[in-house]
Amino acid sequence: MIFDVLTLFPEMFECVLSHSILKRAVEKGKLKVNLINIRDFSKDKHKRVDDYPYGGGPGMVMMPQPLFDAIEFVKSQGNIPVYYLSPKGKIFTQEMARELSKMKRIALLCGHYEGIDERVYAVIDGEISIGDFILTGGELAAMVVIDAVTRLIDGVLSHPQSALEESFSDYLLEYPQYTRPEVFRGMRVPEVLLSGNHAEIARWRRQKSLEITLLKRPDLLKKANLTEEDKKFLREKGYEI
Repeated sequence: MIFDVLTLFPEMFECVLSHSILKRAVEKGKLKVNLINIRDFSKDKHKRVDDYPYGGGPGMVMMPQPLFDAIEFVKSQGNIPVYYLSPKGKIFTQEMARELSKMKRIALLCGHYEGIDERVYAVIDGEISIGDFILTGGELAAMVVIDAVTRLIDGVLSHPQSALEESFSDYLLEYPQYTRPEVFRGMRVPEVLLSGNHAEIARWRRQKSLEITLLKRPDLLKKANLTEEDKKFLREKGYEI
């Protein structure tokens, strides 16, 4: 998977890409991130990329020329969709991450200041938002997208089942996890997890996942693929199906 990241601050990505799962994905050849500095495409002698907005108002707006040239540079290398990280975009979800993970190459445009010149949308294929809040720039949002998508690429995680059992994989939140010691400050690991009965453990985990989702994100249950046993369990918990 190749990500082309168009940014004013490529150095921000160095730390993220040199640790943990992303680092291992790069080392395995499963992930490649091309960091493209938008300033390199500015034709201004001072490499300026922003200017005051027409009509007045606070802040600065990213100019069309450097952005057009940077995006066209990426698109000249193939049929590469460009997504702008924007609070006006479609909310990023696990389902979207799964769809993006099926692509071979995508570009992420990181905005800054008060946003981009409206005319740049002519060469943008879509917008992605990681939530209803404002960030200083699109770099952190791009990192979130890269991390979430990379986890779903075959061969990235040591245990492929991990990606299938994590929160939101089936529109359900993940079940509780425990490790050693068996007893900590008087709190015990549930007996079922020590039983060795894999069928009972799977059943307990499924029910806990349902219970936690009902408690914290009941809206997700409307999208979840529920079995008859799941529905019976939820009805017993007072959830109307």
